Amino acid sequence: MEKFKVIIVEDVPLEMKGTLGIIRNDIPEAEVIGTASNESEYWKVLKQQLPDLVLLDLGLGGSTTIGVELCRSTKEMHPNVKVLIFTGEILNEKLWVDVLDAGADGIILKTGELLTRNDVQSVMDGKQLVFNEPILRKIVERFKRAVNAQLAKQEALVNYEIDEYDERFLRHLALGYTKEQITTLRGMPFGVKSLEKRQSELMRKLFPDSVTGINATRLVVRALELRILDLDNLEPDEE
Repeated sequence: MEKFKVIIVEDVPLEMKGTLGIIRNDIPEAEVIGTASNESEYWKVLKQQLPDLVLLDLGLGGSTTIGVELCRSTKEMHPNVKVLIFTGEILNEKLWVDVLDAGADGIILKTGELLTRNDVQSVMDGKQLVFNEPILRKIVERFKRAVNAQLAKQEALVNYEIDEYDERFLRHLALGYTKEQITTLRGMPFGVKSLEKRQSELMRKLFPDSVTGINATRLVVRALELRILDLDNLEPDEE
């Protein structure tokens, strides 16, 4: 790894000391050209000399949004500067998403293996989305659940003979659309009477032992239970 310049942004003195120790002992190629404990100090240091890498904590002064905005502004003004998040926000997944949207090159959580030479080298080599094991484990778990949910949906569609229009009809019922509103959707070639007939057929498919006393709400709940509908992806079509 070639020599590079880094600014460290961290508001907890003990953690700043620890981060400096990691860099000094494990990443000798890194030249720390400045440190900052808050937003104003960061901009002052950045104006003095442009770094190759910003090692950025998110929770500055008790605020989690300052770090996100520092990342966003830095990437907008200096897109070639790498921003690696090194944060103790180990449970705030929404914050991880926000900072990735802000252009962060990676996120290292302050747990487990912490910051390693390989992590920093990956970022400096241009690799995007560098994560350490704690966040990777969560990403993999979410990925597996998403794949399994998709497979369960595909199996349900086949087993219950659900076609594209059935799925769209059920999805919009789940979103609170009336049958009249559903008929206005682009590419939905059915009138209200046809949808009522389709609903009866779906009741027969999803409740093979009984079709009495089943309303649209029970039908939608059953579709969710069978994974025909995905609760996390209930989006309306264009009208």
